[in-house]
Amino acid sequence: MKVNVLEAHDRLLHFKKDQEANINQGIEDCLKKNTDSLFYQARSPYVYIFGHPRTDDDGVTKRMLWQPRLQKPEAQINSYLVRAISNTDMVEPIWFIPPPEQWSQYKTGNVTEHEFVNYSVQMFLSNKKKLEAKDPEDLSEEKGRHIMMELIDMKRQKTMMNRVYDIDGGVYVG
Repeated sequence: MKVNVLEAHDRLLHFKKDQEANINQGIEDCLKKNTDSLFYQARSPYVYIFGHPRTDDDGVTKRMLWQPRLQKPEAQINSYLVRAISNTDMVEPIWFIPPPEQWSQYKTGNVTEHEFVNYSVQMFLSNKKKLEAKDPEDLSEEKGRHIMMELIDMKRQKTMMNRVYDIDGGVYVG
């Protein structure tokens, strides 16, 4: 079978563009639709978005989970982390760490090379503490804890209200 180099290159570019679009869409959805993210953005100048794939109950299908965070989580294999300025579309990548079996694919000189993924993997292997270091603009632990407690209280109140009132808005008599 003869492979057309130009066609293969076009397919690779399309694949990379599609992959990038999926990541960007996940980040955007988390920033604009996730209630925790919206809550954080109203109280913090930024929010971290932590992405990690999970396998569905069928054991085959993988999906990305995108979680808003106020503090940097621990760097993990097979995860993504970006820092977004609240209420904007400005996003700064912190790390993109693929599964170890894929690391060699992103090395310089390969068709699928990726400079930022290479940087992330090297930092994960050689200087994980620097990768996880607090940004000078990060909230203090106390301020972050205060915002988290505020979110927990709000969710607790909402749960209690849902128990008191049924779906139709009537008072629960049970």
